Amino acid sequence: MSKKLNEVIKMLSSSFRKKFDDYKGLYLFGAYLDEMDHEDEDIEIVAIFDTEDKSKREMIWPIIGKIETELEVCIDLYPYTIEDFKKDEDIYNEVMEEGVFYNPLGIKQDNNLEP
Repeated sequence: MSKKLNEVIKMLSSSFRKKFDDYKGLYLFGAYLDEMDHEDEDIEIVAIFDTEDKSKREMIWPIIGKIETELEVCIDLYPYTIEDFKKDEDIYNEVMEEGVFYNPLGIKQDNNLEP
């Protein structure tokens, strides 16, 4: 795995774990699945929480901005509950087909979070 991608996943997982008791993990999907750096591509991530609303998103975006600035990357983050994730069929199907799940500690799991 590229050093930057590894840092992004570790920093996101650590920050979300500290800030949100209901953080369940994240899925990596898109161009970065090959675990290489891609200068012209965003790192696409779905983060799973028990609850997701405007106030949570307002707390998430500064975390994303700080990581993007520190690591000089662009992160395209989709925060969801399991229920809302399933309803967004386009992203859900893509992620379930080829995405990789990382538990709340930022450790890659062979088995996905059961949606």
